[in-house]
Amino acid sequence: MTNSTFSDFYEELLKLVKTFEEKNTIIKVEEDLPSKIIQIFGEGTDIVSRAKNGLENVVELGYTTAEHHPYWAMLHNCSQISKIVLDKWDENISKEELSEIQWMINELQNSCIKLQDKINQ
Repeated sequence: MTNSTFSDFYEELLKLVKTFEEKNTIIKVEEDLPSKIIQIFGEGTDIVSRAKNGLENVVELGYTTAEHHPYWAMLHNCSQISKIVLDKWDENISKEELSEIQWMINELQNSCIKLQDKINQ
C-alpha cells in the first residue's frame, strides 16, 4: 500500500466534488494546502455564516490559550466582540451587548498598556 499525502486526498476530493457539480449541486471548496486545511461550503452559504465559522477557531484558540500568554486577553476580547457583532449582523445590538463590548474595549486598552509597559522594559 502506498502512502497517501494530504495533496492526494485533496485531488480525490476535487474529483468527488466534480461528480456532484455535474449533478448541479453547488459546492465551493477552499484550500490552504501548506496548512493542510480544506473548507467545503454548500449552496447558499453566505459570507456572514462563513465568517462565524472561521471565528469559531479564533474563539477556541482564545479559550484554550493560557491566560499568562501575553496576547491572550487581546485575542479573547477581540474575538468576543467579533462574535457579538456577527451574531447581531442583521439585528440591533442591545444596550447590554453594547455595554459588554465597551467593557471588552477597556480590557483591550488595559492589555495594550501592559504590553507597552513590557516592551518598554
